[in-house]
Amino acid sequence: MLQAEQAPGWREAILNKRMLICVFTGFSSGMPLYVILQLIPYWLRNNDVGLAKIGLFSLVGMPYILKFLWAPLMDRYVPPFLGRRRGWMLITQLLLIVSMGAMGLFPPADALTSIIALAVVLVVASASQDVVLDAYRREILPDRELGLGNAIHVQAYRISGLIPGGLSFIMSDHLPWSSVFLITAAFMGFGLALCLAVSEPDTEPPPKLPLLSSFVEPFLEYWNRRGWKSVVLVLSFLFFYKLGDSMATALSTVFYNDLGFTGTQIGLVAKNAALWPTIVGALFGGLLMLRIGINRALWLFGVVQVVSILGFAVLAEAGPVLWLLAVVLCFEYLGVGLGTAAFVAFIARETSKTYAATQIALFTAITAIPRTVVNASTGFIVEVVGWTDFFLLCALIALPGMVLLFWVAPWRGGEKEGS
Repeated sequence: MLQAEQAPGWREAILNKRMLICVFTGFSSGMPLYVILQLIPYWLRNNDVGLAKIGLFSLVGMPYILKFLWAPLMDRYVPPFLGRRRGWMLITQLLLIVSMGAMGLFPPADALTSIIALAVVLVVASASQDVVLDAYRREILPDRELGLGNAIHVQAYRISGLIPGGLSFIMSDHLPWSSVFLITAAFMGFGLALCLAVSEPDTEPPPKLPLLSSFVEPFLEYWNRRGWKSVVLVLSFLFFYKLGDSMATALSTVFYNDLGFTGTQIGLVAKNAALWPTIVGALFGGLLMLRIGINRALWLFGVVQVVSILGFAVLAEAGPVLWLLAVVLCFEYLGVGLGTAAFVAFIARETSKTYAATQIALFTAITAIPRTVVNASTGFIVEVVGWTDFFLLCALIALPGMVLLFWVAPWRGGEKEGS
């Protein structure tokens, strides 16, 4: 089994089994989200579902916001097999495979309600898997490795998008949609491999409190540790930092389709333009965070994140230029992926290992609000202002998150850690 042993040296911080585990957690966590964000909207659009309805479809992502409500139960209760973390991994991953594979059996024109219901099951299982994988990663990574480990996790997360956002698009030009979703679901086998290969982390479980206290204590611990002013600033930062980027990419595959690109073009360009920049970005960003820390990484990568949004506006003006699509995707995967890596590392650093599942679930739930609630308006906005002005608006909306860095992660500030 893969062990999560401590490793003190700089070289060991890079070449150890914990980093390999982060690859698997990232891939397994990213697959379901990209099915929801990219594959299903593309499928619906190709079956003549309206743009406004597709934008509203993002509301099925509400479980990503609400997952902190049941995260304490995943901290408190242990399944009767494999242990507290691995048991929940297995349960959620089996649900993901079944719901994802069954999606293509329903024709969008006649069974949109059934598709939405199945998507809700998919999102609940995905959000629950995120709870346990985020907690597992927080428990096995020493504080010094949070930057690199989460950078690798995030880039593997993004690489997983090449399946539903690349390979599946290509398959859709040659296979029925039922086969496309079944093959896509089979890639969740990486999650099952992780579940069976890793060992349980050597971390003390939370104290056995009354059930109501189990829900309250994780939030009180953070409130008492940080103080109310810091809590308000941090929660505001978690909402705003990725808001512009999240809105800009909410309808990305629909945007490419409206420009006139075919499924094969989108799939091939997404694969070739995203894979290597993502790998390079993971290594460079993770190593850079080892040297400069998480705070400065948030500043540097955040600037790249804002600029990358403007690339979509340029593409909207240029039209279906294949090489420009490749450049825009390359920059987006390189830059925005780096910003996400630093952002996730910041979230992990804010948490206590004792209440990792619940606190990370709360923080990531806040970050999911833009992706789920705000993104529901993107289809209406595009219909009113058009694609170019929409992307310019997204770049403007990204700025408040950068301003909040002055308080939550100052450039010359110390790197505060959880307990």
